[in-house]
Parts: sequence; C-alpha cells; structure tokens
Amino acid sequence: MADSPVGIHQASPAELRERLAAERDGVPFLVYRDEDGAQRLVGLPPGPGALSLGRSAECDIALEWDPEVSRLHAELLHIGDQWVLIDDDSSNGTFVADDRVNARRRLTDGDVFRLGGTSIAFRQPHGRGAGTTRVGNDTAVTVTPAQRRVLISLCRPYKGGAAFATPATNPQIAAELFLSVAAVKSHLRGLTHAFGIDDLPQQEKRQKLVAMALQLGVVRDHDL
Repeated sequence: MADSPVGIHQASPAELRERLAAERDGVPFLVYRDEDGAQRLVGLPPGPGALSLGRSAECDIALEWDPEVSRLHAELLHIGDQWVLIDDDSSNGTFVADDRVNARRRLTDGDVFRLGGTSIAFRQPHGRGAGTTRVGNDTAVTVTPAQRRVLISLCRPYKGGAAFATPATNPQIAAELFLSVAAVKSHLRGLTHAFGIDDLPQQEKRQKLVAMALQLGVVRDHDL
C-alpha cells in the first residue's frame, strides 16, 4: 500500500500549516498527493450530493496520472452527516486499509482509502474526541493537556537548543510528572498518533516527536 498522505513526517511546514488550517475550519476534506508528490486538499461540500473519483478529466477528483485507476473509479456520497465511499465495479478495486470496498463503505475521520496507486485520506475534524485542546499558533497539533505535559517533559533535555541532547526516558518523565511508566507509555502512543508517526520504527519515534513538537511550536523553549 502507498504511504499515508497525511503522515506529518512526510509533509513540509507549509503543507502542515495548510492542513491544520483546514482542520480548524471544521469542514470535512480529502488529502492526497498528485503525480509530482505535491499535497492536494479538497474540501467536501456541506449539502447532499456526490463526488466522482477516477482517471477521467471529467471526474470531480481527477487522478489522470494513475494508470491503475479506472476512468470512473468510485464515488463519495454525502448522506446526512456521513460520507460514504462507493465502488460498484472498478477494475482494480478500492481499499480502506487492506479491506476491499464491497459496493459501499462509511468513512470515519482518519480513514485512508486507495484507488490504484493513489492513497487519499478522509478528514472530518468534528469527529475528533472531545476534550482536546489546540496549542501553538498556525502550526498547532491537537493534543490533550495531559499529553502536552508528557511531551514537554520528553523535550526538556533540549532546552536552550542543546545540540547533543536525547529525549527524556519514560522513567524520567514518570518521576517528573508523578505518573506510572505505563501511563507515560500510553500518552506517548497517543502522541505518536496525533503527530502521524505511528508507522515509524519504534526507536525513531521519540526523537521525531521532539523534532516535530519544536518545529510546529507545540512546545517552545520557554515551556522547558
């Protein structure tokens, strides 16, 4: 399967700003990458209706560069407050994760579906869990207050721009925040999901979390 088009570690800062601004608008949208690897965002209309997806230039979402996509490959249908992915008879099928869509599939926030060699992420910002807060400015990432405390502790060794620091260990974070190591691990799993780096090797996730938190302004030096 192609890589997810919403992985934060694959995106430029400008692409992240564009995506996170769309999330703040609260309108459902699609994210995919074109033949040049550039990010494309498509807002989904609020009223009832359908969008066509396929290789034909006449489709609402035209994937003309992908030879594995049928001319009219699939449709997105808006029913009530739900979006439904429909594939009645495309040659190569449409997949959500590794599951082939059998006629239709209701999409939920964060689903990634694949047509041919193109992966498209569905975002419905109102589908996020309640109780989260946004931190930072235009390059914010949505994390809970508890997750942010763990993230700040993880980043603390980098205070002042320390060049040769390493992220705080789980026991160090647990001791600072009066948490169990198991609770720290749970919060870190939530953070890797929030930052879109679940698919990275385990040994790389901690340093990537620190790098992205500082780059996006979720954690600033005065927090440390």
